[in-house]
This record gives sequence, C-alpha cells and structure tokens, in this order.
Amino acid sequence: MPLTSTRKFSRAAILAALLIAALLFTAHYWPETQSSSREQLLQFVPSDSTAVVFLHLDEFRQSPFLARIYSWAPHPNEDFEYTQFVRDTGFSYERDLKAAVMAISNHTTTTNLLLVVDGRFDRKKIEAFLTRAGTSAQQGKLKVFSVNDAGVHEKPVSLAFLSDNRIAVTDAPSLAEQLASAASNANHAEWNSRFDRLAGTPLFAVVHQDPVMHKALDSAAPGGFRSPQLSALLDQLQWISIAGKPDGQELRAVAEGECQSELASAQLRDMLQGVLLLAQNGLHDRQLRQQMNPDEREAYLEILQGAEVQKIDRGEWKTVRVALSITPKFLDVARTPYVGLAKPDDAAPVEKSKRPAGKSASQKKD
Repeated sequence: MPLTSTRKFSRAAILAALLIAALLFTAHYWPETQSSSREQLLQFVPSDSTAVVFLHLDEFRQSPFLARIYSWAPHPNEDFEYTQFVRDTGFSYERDLKAAVMAISNHTTTTNLLLVVDGRFDRKKIEAFLTRAGTSAQQGKLKVFSVNDAGVHEKPVSLAFLSDNRIAVTDAPSLAEQLASAASNANHAEWNSRFDRLAGTPLFAVVHQDPVMHKALDSAAPGGFRSPQLSALLDQLQWISIAGKPDGQELRAVAEGECQSELASAQLRDMLQGVLLLAQNGLHDRQLRQQMNPDEREAYLEILQGAEVQKIDRGEWKTVRVALSITPKFLDVARTPYVGLAKPDDAAPVEKSKRPAGKSASQKKD
C-alpha cells in the first residue's frame, strides 16, 4: 500500500475510533433523555392494572403555569413533619422529584397500588430512615423495606431501590411479584398504544374499565347535575384518557373516552355538546349574572367558549374528545374563597347619627 494511502487509512481509523469512543462515553455518562425515562417508567405498569397516572415534573417546573400554582398553593415546607422528613432523608419532592408513574389495580375485593419514582435520592440517608421506621427483607435481588403506618395507610407499604435514582413503592403483599407482573405481555399492547398517543404530555391518566372511576366521574358532576342517560353512556366507555400539558400560563387539558359502539359515541358527543351550550346559556342568564361573582362568571365563560367536543374514528374504537384550557383567570377564582354578592335587603343598616336630638345643623346657625 502506498505511503499516502496508508496515512489516509490511519487517519480514518483514528477518527472512527474517536467517534466510537465518544458515542460510548455519551451513552454511558449522558443523563437519560426525558422520552427514555418515560418509556422505562411505563414498562413497570402491571398487566392487571385498571388505572395509570404519569407525571413528568421536570417539564412542569419549566412552565409559568406551575409557577403560578406554586405562588398560592400551600407549601409543604411550612409543615413541621415534612421539614423533619426532608432533614432525615435529604429528599424534597418539590426539588428532587423528576418523574413518577402510579398504577392502580382494582380487583373485586382489593385494590393495589404500585408507584415507581425517578429522582435525586440520597440512598444512604433514605435507607437509614427506612431502617428506623420499619423492617427489611430480601425479595429476590431486592432489599425491600416495609413500613406500617396506620395513621397514613391502612395496609403496610413496601419500598425498594431499583437503582440509585429510582424507587418502587407498593401496598401489595409482594413488591417483587408486582414488578414481575409488569414483565407479562398481557394487555401491554393496549396500554402502550394509549401511552404512545400521549407522547409529549407531561401529565396524564389512563383508565381501563374501572367501575370505581366511573362512579367517581358520576358523583363529580358539577352543581349537583345528574343524568341517568349520561351515566349510562359513560359506563359504555372501555378506555378513558385525561391529559394536561402546560402552554404558557395555561394548562391545555384533553379528555378522551373510547368504546366500540358507533351509536353510543355519537350520542355521547351530542350530549356533551348540549351540556356545553346549556352551561354557556346559563351563564348569560340575567338573574344568575346578578347573583354570581363577575370574575367567577368570566372565568367559567372563558373555559366554556374555548372548549371543543369532537368524535374521532380509530377503526374499531370510537373516541369522543373534550379539549379545554385551564386559564390564569380560572386559577385566580379557584384560589379566592367565594363571597356571594350582598342583596339589597342584606345591606348593613346606615348608622344613625349620634347628634343629640334638637336643632338640626342648619338650625344651629345664628
């Protein structure tokens, strides 16, 4: 091989080696991306879950929306027990929590919870704290700590470090079995298709045929509103997804309900559109405008006027979507205790003059 060619080959080999070394270094030391953290956490969802909640707090921390909530929400660092917990463990969820996934499994007679959390942990401090607060046992490769605090939770809670930056918590009898359940492929394809649809959303909940959630939705109807027809339609939904994404000082919220009935999805869309229209018309009612706090009324109108209801066809699944924005005006109303407008009859009586009876002020003039 000619000398010139040899030099070119050597330089190319050196560059290739440096490139490979750089890639290996980056893969080993570079912090995992937000998407990979999300995917890893969602892999811990047990196959028998009925509801999953995901939160990526790091993304929320960058939004003005969360800053606005923090500005008036109660601060846990003002609580003595929480302050002591932070001192003992070195962990503050406001500062150190990065992301979390919570899976709930509602069975016929029992409900189990699995929580997997990513964050910045002082492992030695936390394990020392858990040793003082409870007991520990080996479950497979995991050192599992058990804490039984009847004042907080009716069942013992088990906790283990999966790595220095990841903790798993459950109230099931065996944490190792809960984690092993996630390795099953049963139902994961259905869950993953919903998770993929919510990619890029830092906060969401997905519910699969959970009667407890259906009951909660029915009982949470605003203003005491109850509709047997609406309840019947909601009961036909096999999947419910609720997601929130910060957009400046607003939170864009989207809820989707899925079923396999064309008729039920069309009826649900029409009913929800009717509810929105009735609510807007009600807020324009003259009598209600006189009785309602003007700021509160404007906040509700702002949300209702920006809300959208639509029906989406995804093959065998028929989806009804409701999208709306939680605005700063609504947050301001939510933080202010409601004080009704005083009616004329409720006005405080005018204080009578303490001037002695007798001549009026004009009569006193000489």
